[in-house]
Amino acid sequence: MSKKGRVLMAMSGGIDSSLAAVLLHEQGYEVIGMTMKTWDYASSGASGKETGCCSLDSINDARNIAVQLGFPHYILDIREEFGDYVIDHFTDEYLAGRTPNPCVLCNTHIKWDALLRRADKLDCEFIATGHYANVRPENGRYVISKGIDLNKDQSYALWGVSQESLSRTILPLGQLHKPEIRAMATERGFVDLVNKSESYEICFVPDNDYRGFLKRRVEGLEERVAGGDFILEDGTIVGKHEGYPFYTIGQRKGLGIALGYPVFVTGIDKKNNRVVLGQKEDLGRNGMTVRQLTLSKYTDLINKPTETNTKVRYNHEGAPALIEQVAPDEIQVHFHEYVDAIAPGQAAVFYEGDDVIGGGWIAESFKVPSSL
Repeated sequence: MSKKGRVLMAMSGGIDSSLAAVLLHEQGYEVIGMTMKTWDYASSGASGKETGCCSLDSINDARNIAVQLGFPHYILDIREEFGDYVIDHFTDEYLAGRTPNPCVLCNTHIKWDALLRRADKLDCEFIATGHYANVRPENGRYVISKGIDLNKDQSYALWGVSQESLSRTILPLGQLHKPEIRAMATERGFVDLVNKSESYEICFVPDNDYRGFLKRRVEGLEERVAGGDFILEDGTIVGKHEGYPFYTIGQRKGLGIALGYPVFVTGIDKKNNRVVLGQKEDLGRNGMTVRQLTLSKYTDLINKPTETNTKVRYNHEGAPALIEQVAPDEIQVHFHEYVDAIAPGQAAVFYEGDDVIGGGWIAESFKVPSSL
């Protein structure tokens, strides 16, 4: 074994994880590559060419990097555990009137655990991924922080990774910008990686049509939920919708309704199969409840009100908020200004500067008096 140690590298076949593997190899680590097959393209029922991290092309791209550099590469089939947890949760959340975030859930409960189990079997001290984020030890804890390339930062997706997992995690790209990664790949002759298109869809919804996925996944769903009411915030019925699971908070396009002014989905009423519509100013909320917490920088925040920058979705720049941990598994968030389109089911992540304090799942959002 090398002096640096043996590391199990999660390789999707894309440029980021491939270059992360290359860098670890050049730094003297003994690298073992592993590509996780999380879903079966044929089972998704989508049309079009197979693409993304689980396609045969991507698996071959990852293997080719390993062959060129002379380290082992394995394929790990986790379709059963992935489907039972991530896909079932995805479906259940939409049926509950919430908006899930399967990529965060996968990182938290599937990928890291799966990697660590295989790392132990292969005598690997570390695991590594191609995420744009950083991890460091501090005061007996392991702290996640933003990658220096803020345009690519993926710290939001890692809040749920456990302390045990973080203690063995290496993130080689945290101190690099995407253009540097492309330049490094070009210099090393991996031109195909540079030219390879990147996929941003959910891996098991490759056509980016989650409504079609739900219809294929849940037998008789359309008949069960069709014909509910579109209502305004005052309860006025203004039309019929296709079924509450097919709408998300903040949605404007695809509503199929014209009121003479722009309207947005501001609420989902699963019990009565109603979708609430309002104008843009109706989207704002300045409070929310977050549960199923994972804290990283601190062990707890009970009786320690903390000023944070809080993100309510991946592409949200964050908003200043006071957070108060009112129970072991509940934080109340008080934003200093209204935040649009807070969707129950999404992850909320709390930042102190560039550091992730922790995160959890949004249970509800609400308006509170501004004096709070």
